[in-house]
Amino acid sequence: MRPLHPVSPSLRTVLGISFFVLFVAFWAWITLGGHVNRIFLADPLSMLRDGWRLLVEDRFWLDILITIWRVFGGFVLASVVAVPLGIAMGAWKPVEACLEPFVSFARYLPASAFIPLLILWAGIGELEKLLVIFVGSVFQVILIIAVKVGSTRRDLVEAAYTLGSTNNGIVRRVIMPANAPEIAETLRLVLGWAWTYVIVAELIGSSSGIGYMIINSQSRLATGQIIFGIIVIGLIGLLSDFAFKAFNRWLFPWSLA
Repeated sequence: MRPLHPVSPSLRTVLGISFFVLFVAFWAWITLGGHVNRIFLADPLSMLRDGWRLLVEDRFWLDILITIWRVFGGFVLASVVAVPLGIAMGAWKPVEACLEPFVSFARYLPASAFIPLLILWAGIGELEKLLVIFVGSVFQVILIIAVKVGSTRRDLVEAAYTLGSTNNGIVRRVIMPANAPEIAETLRLVLGWAWTYVIVAELIGSSSGIGYMIINSQSRLATGQIIFGIIVIGLIGLLSDFAFKAFNRWLFPWSLA
């Protein structure tokens, strides 16, 4: 294999599916073969039975919808705040000098550490869950977008000035269009991080959602249900990632290599 040499889409699909098959086969071997106690790790068949029971009897699909709403709600709030601030930090150096130290400091603070404060401020309702995702996502998005905008090709900027563009015109007609594909890709990546924050938010002071189901299943040693919840999160995240990627390709076809 040559380094950095691309593979065909069909081979990529085959290799990706093959690893999933090998992973499930190994999981089945260690559980059905008696190598691991099923109390600590349910086998694939038990997991599917428990998952079906959750969906049919316990209406788990409502918890799934609630979690999806929380993820996208908090993510949209973070994007609305982070994208303009990130562009401003990358485009104008005084703004960067003012905000970059604080944003760099804040992005290292774990979102879970804010949960007690957010519960005091917003209660244990939906707003608290959205704010956990907001806090966990917003500073990451701001800094990544600021770095990408700050690395805009200078020749494009100079050419625009030569053609008579104003300072605001440079931002609107050069910097933002040039970095729009990268900004969209950043949002796609951070959406994946948002899923980790929503589970943390639902572990405390929640009465619904996938995280709530997982913590309840832990108290009953129902590892099949726990694994099913984890797999559901992964599948939804994978589907949303594919959809986001396809939308980016459609919106910015010129950015494809």
